[in-house]
Amino acid sequence: MKIIICGAGQVGYGIAEQLSVQKNDVTVIDDSQKLIDNINKTLDVRTIRGNGSYPEVLDEAGANDADVIIAVTQYDEINMVICTISHLIFGIPTKIGRIRSNNFLNPNYENLFTRENIPIDVIISPEREIADSILKNITLPGAFEIIEFGEKKISFLGVNIDENCNVVDTPLRALTEKYPDLICTIVGINRDDKIIIPTQKDSLKRNDKIYLVCNSDHISKILSVLGHTEPEAHNIIIAGAGNVGTYLAKALESNVSNINIKLIELNQEIAEKAAKELKKSIVLNGNSIDKNLLEQAGIIKTDAFVALTNNDNINLISSVIAKEMGAKQALSLLQDNNYNDLQSRLSIDALIDPRATTISSILRYLRKGRIRDAHSLYDGKVEVLEAEIVDASPLIGKQIKEADIPDDLRFGAILRKDDVIRPDGEMVLEVNDRIVLFSLSESIHAVEQLFRTSQDYY
Repeated sequence: MKIIICGAGQVGYGIAEQLSVQKNDVTVIDDSQKLIDNINKTLDVRTIRGNGSYPEVLDEAGANDADVIIAVTQYDEINMVICTISHLIFGIPTKIGRIRSNNFLNPNYENLFTRENIPIDVIISPEREIADSILKNITLPGAFEIIEFGEKKISFLGVNIDENCNVVDTPLRALTEKYPDLICTIVGINRDDKIIIPTQKDSLKRNDKIYLVCNSDHISKILSVLGHTEPEAHNIIIAGAGNVGTYLAKALESNVSNINIKLIELNQEIAEKAAKELKKSIVLNGNSIDKNLLEQAGIIKTDAFVALTNNDNINLISSVIAKEMGAKQALSLLQDNNYNDLQSRLSIDALIDPRATTISSILRYLRKGRIRDAHSLYDGKVEVLEAEIVDASPLIGKQIKEADIPDDLRFGAILRKDDVIRPDGEMVLEVNDRIVLFSLSESIHAVEQLFRTSQDYY
């Protein structure tokens, strides 16, 4: 595919990096020479210094025959102009734009983004996706990653294996035999920062971070088997009352019963604005690393502390303090992924990476074949995908063990009509089967070929 990316910041860089590795024709536009120089030093992509909202710059980038344009500059208005010009002048088929302000995303203005008005085909809203992800973490403690597939019938979970897990050192084959009624497949293990695609002979070790695909109805039982019986959170403190914090508080007010929410915001104007927008939440004006304020907010009884300020240091420090003062769970927004290795040492339960969330949101729309959904993990080193088998697929009529499937991808679950099935080597794959799978990035092209449609032959 020929893809133009407008914006060379963290998100634009991350998308360009992944798409170029997968042999796409990528051009990046940005008016910052520093950002352009950084890309030129490290990535094999074409770059143009200029304003992506100018027609002549888009023309120079090859917009006349581009397949996709991705507008991820820092400004919503520029992203909207880029997509509009791409549609009206160049006819680019797929236009993806990042829109961050709630002023544009208000449901009252849902007709704003149409082909007749502002023609953005795919709107990416990082703040909302981050808040939705945190909401899942809070309502399902015990899992640090939760992604739903197949009309929510299938779930992908990331789970820490700690001292409460009683099935360590048990081969995965034995676990399958011991719990035959659980539809669950362990598809990946992060052990000592190395991703392993496990076989049935492998076993779990303490301090592993494991990834599994399961029937969504079996989540509670699976977490219990793995030693996680944490209750759903009801007392929550959110540090930061900006877009993400306020959206999360609204979602919690709407989706969780018997909820007690407090927000801590240093900026008085932002705090007052959030207080007016929220119905059940209490907004406190102060510093989230102030122990006295945390004590007044009831940190000792808090089920979940969520740090969502714009300052990584404040988020990390406040999360550590919150855990030390009694919070059962701490989640921290982290812009700089250089700090990711601090998670276990600081006892933070989950780090939320807005860059990875945004990149995943965009990549899911760019996969070839019948890839229905895709999520990126570990800076693009891993993807979890939902793919559908169609007539042209080389998988049809084959047993899984006979199919030419690379070793570094694993099928997790199959949705056949309304049934969730655990795959095994004997299973024969059928047209319209929807498969949730876990793959290292090196095999993404192979995944696209396995699930290709007739027009994908080349």
